[in-house]
Amino acid sequence: MTALPLVFDAPKRGLPPRHLADLSVEERRTAVTELGEKPFRANQLSNHYFGRLTADASAMTDIPAAARARLGDALLPPLLSVVRHVSCDDNTTRKTLWRAHDGTLLESVLMRYPDRVTLCVSSQAGCGMACPFCATGQGGLERNLSTAEIVDQVRAAAAAMRDGDLGEPGRLSNIVFMGMGEPLASLRRVVAAVRRITDPAPAGFGISQRNVTVSTVGLAPAIRKLADERMQVRLAVSLHTPDDESRDTLVPVNNRWPVDEVLSAARYYADVTGRRVSIEYALIRDVNDQPWRADLLARRLRQHLGQLVHVNVIPLNPTPGSEWDASPKAVEREFVRRVNAGGVACTVRDTRGQEIAAACGQLAAEG
Repeated sequence: MTALPLVFDAPKRGLPPRHLADLSVEERRTAVTELGEKPFRANQLSNHYFGRLTADASAMTDIPAAARARLGDALLPPLLSVVRHVSCDDNTTRKTLWRAHDGTLLESVLMRYPDRVTLCVSSQAGCGMACPFCATGQGGLERNLSTAEIVDQVRAAAAAMRDGDLGEPGRLSNIVFMGMGEPLASLRRVVAAVRRITDPAPAGFGISQRNVTVSTVGLAPAIRKLADERMQVRLAVSLHTPDDESRDTLVPVNNRWPVDEVLSAARYYADVTGRRVSIEYALIRDVNDQPWRADLLARRLRQHLGQLVHVNVIPLNPTPGSEWDASPKAVEREFVRRVNAGGVACTVRDTRGQEIAAACGQLAAEG
């Protein structure tokens, strides 16, 4: 098998107009002042959007009607519209297909567990990393999402939980950047989105940084840059195999940053933040599930990360027509046992939504 080409830069497509969620608190004040309003109007808009979870300017009745219309047009343009919702797992999992202003399709998945509510967000429409077993990778990259397009997925999910769309009303507590796209290929916008998600209201939604996970296939320099932001988000590295020969094909970015370099960057992240790194490992039948790979994975992780690591084994969710398939449960159990025996914590990740095409990119591919 030959390595697939990589595409790091999104095609030149227009981002949506400027939105309140694109801006820092100070930038919001500047923006409303430039519109001829007093700076405190920025705080009012922020309270509505981040605190009351509404993007409808007409509902912001504490703002005079004329100002409301002007501010809404300039700072709350429509970003995402629902194409459809698909639910499963007794309505504890809901996948949403969104359409952006330019027709771009993207996805998010809202998952309710007994002890938390997690939203899986997209950071790009499509993906340029070209991992052959991933539905999004098969479709290629359309464009990066704006900061506000990322943030608005969170606002919509928080409102859905408040309104009881997944049963009893609840609160969105966890965010994982594991939807469509490679988050660290759009690092500046993703970092800005994390700030909006985690800053206390009215600056943001006030979700704890420790409840945010940012995933990457291994863009080593960007991992180090993320560490230098000094945030407390969890880093998840999609490793999928411990040897460079097979990873060059499974995760083509490995041709640029091989396993040792990725794990060295992950160690830097753990040292800077004090947070344990998650290693994501999609188990694929007869491809990366051999006992010797489990042993090698444990050795390499112990060498680079010591106890600052946890492996999430993910049963592969095959895409239609794919040659890739999930490993048998007996093979999965033995793989997990060997990694644990090698001194590295390893568990099987709970999977949700297989019957609603919840693997990233499947719903968008259907249109």
